[in-house]
Amino acid sequence: MAPPPNSARRRAIADGAIEVLARAGVHGFSHRAVDEAAGLPAGTTSNYFRSRDVLLGAAAERVLELHRADMTAAHETVAGPIDRGGLVDLIAMSLEFSATMHRARYLAVYELTLEATRRPELQRTLDHMQTEAVDFTLAQHRALGLRTSRADVATLITLFAGALYTLVTGQAGQATGPAARALAQGMVTGIASPN
Repeated sequence: MAPPPNSARRRAIADGAIEVLARAGVHGFSHRAVDEAAGLPAGTTSNYFRSRDVLLGAAAERVLELHRADMTAAHETVAGPIDRGGLVDLIAMSLEFSATMHRARYLAVYELTLEATRRPELQRTLDHMQTEAVDFTLAQHRALGLRTSRADVATLITLFAGALYTLVTGQAGQATGPAARALAQGMVTGIASPN
């Protein structure tokens, strides 16, 4: 019998799953490892997420939830409208923050992305998340007075993902402000004018 809904416990488990993916990769990923990472009694994770695939999907959805919260918080500190330079600043800030403060989160994303090439259900979850990310980011751009097209937002997200991968997996110190800003400038320069 499934336990009653408990969103705080489910989030804690998903956070533990992200930690395990970042530290041990998919090969070290198990319900037991997630229980330990989340500080929960043995068997708790399997009570909430019966299969490995469902648990991987929960980790992916939690990453999107956390990313959305970070983006919302960042955008609340910026008064629109902004111009192309303001967009570069926002992207650079997000790159540096993601590559340093949330490095483990994005290491987990890379593990999930590779695993999704072998797990169609996980790939569907990631595809759905990508669509949500484009929708959310487009709405953020509109709130800041940017007229970035949906296609350009999708391109920026793809370029952001590649730049973030470089910063997260590169040499120490590569995720500094100047490196993030140079990448952000290249991304914004590479799309059609957003305003």
